[in-house]
Amino acid sequence: MRALYALGLLYIALCGGLIWMGRAQPAPALPPAPVRPVQPGTAPHPAPQISGPEWFQRMKPFCNPVEVETRVRFEPPPTGYEGVAYGAGCFALAGKITHARELLMTLEASQRRMAADLVFELAHPVADAGDDTSAGPIMGLVVEFSPENFMALYHAGASEFALGQPALSRRHLSRFLELYQQADGWRSNAESMLARLAGR
Repeated sequence: MRALYALGLLYIALCGGLIWMGRAQPAPALPPAPVRPVQPGTAPHPAPQISGPEWFQRMKPFCNPVEVETRVRFEPPPTGYEGVAYGAGCFALAGKITHARELLMTLEASQRRMAADLVFELAHPVADAGDDTSAGPIMGLVVEFSPENFMALYHAGASEFALGQPALSRRHLSRFLELYQQADGWRSNAESMLARLAGR
């Protein structure tokens, strides 16, 4: 009986010693994870930047005095000449002429005329619809950077005529007639406005 008791104690002591030794020894380090080499052409590419026309089509409903500032902060135009030109067009349509001018001034001098002509193309449908009063300030901006744009000269002069700004209207309409020689409704309208300004 004593022998069995002694064997039991010896077994318990051996088990305890084995457990203690297991805790005292550090666990074996895991082998490092294999590094997968990057194959040429598999690196992630940034998302392509949208073009100026794409940005403008997305932004056009917000090119108004109430929403344009907040919306452009949320979704600015793309970088480069095209983004500046369409951004200026959006602000111009919203009546934010000063902001549009500031954007155009960030371009090189050689690019400002082309950007102003693009602003004209965006705003021309407004003037052609008969709203020269609303389009006038935009056309004045276009003439500032593209003084040979004869249709911008016409619409700027017509707007100034309607708003009672005779000096500006006379200057823009006279320059329009110098550049535009075709005998049509545009020319006859300009001549009629100039005649009325002259009091005839």
